[in-house]
Amino acid sequence: MATTFAFGKYTHAVVRAVPDTFGKKDGDKDEQGAELDLAKAQRQYGVYTGILRQKLGLQLIEIPADSGLPDSWRVEDIAIVQGDTALITRPWSASRRKEVDAVKKVLEELKLRIVEVTDQEATLDGSDVLFTGREFFVGLSSRTNHKGAEAVADTFRDFAVSTVSVHGSTHLKNLCSMAGSDTIVIGSSDGAKKALKMMEQLTDHHYEILTVPDDAAANCIYVKVGSNSNYLLHRSADECPESATAFQKLPDYTLVPTACSEVSKLGGTLSSCSLLINRKLEL
Repeated sequence: MATTFAFGKYTHAVVRAVPDTFGKKDGDKDEQGAELDLAKAQRQYGVYTGILRQKLGLQLIEIPADSGLPDSWRVEDIAIVQGDTALITRPWSASRRKEVDAVKKVLEELKLRIVEVTDQEATLDGSDVLFTGREFFVGLSSRTNHKGAEAVADTFRDFAVSTVSVHGSTHLKNLCSMAGSDTIVIGSSDGAKKALKMMEQLTDHHYEILTVPDDAAANCIYVKVGSNSNYLLHRSADECPESATAFQKLPDYTLVPTACSEVSKLGGTLSSCSLLINRKLEL
């Protein structure tokens, strides 16, 4: 099993702006009937990208919004990047496969080794793939199947790749994320607990577990800045009040509350809105 000493270290963030057709594919409301606020979603996107650029010091690569691709802000679903390799996924939704070209072009410009899912029976969303710094867990969900997981295993052969059943219409990373190479943040729903139990059974490594009351708060973004500064982007107290205090248990972290209430109404998360890449290009 391979390990990586650079876990959480990034140089670039690839993002895609929220289009004017945000949410239109599913109507103007989410499944619970909550109104979607396009202007608010775009403001939150602006704050989010500002955090990535200014607080974390990442070089931001912004793909323009495309009104013909209402879900294209979910850029994490389109590629899985580890080291110098990018696996271009094959989203379950055929309409979302049109998002690939723009993302692939950016990754090629970063001189990453591009691998594409070629099996026509495979489906794979990047939001179903959790990389811990030591291994991959791939959620088998309504959007990612076994053949999609096999593509991850075939591409990243230096790492163990295990599959985890995800029930309902959610992604694996809607239930969990990493707060460092040794800490898994997990939600409290039955689905989250089952996923964690399966991951613990499949791994040889002992991970610390930080449990949060809200599944929505379990998706965070961990970034290491400099040699030993740990940053964690997490849902704000306004959005997940019961979970906000849980992050205070993490020692020596700079906590950055970050809003994403509008994209979350459509199943989006903090991590789904960016692709983080560690790439130092030669001049």
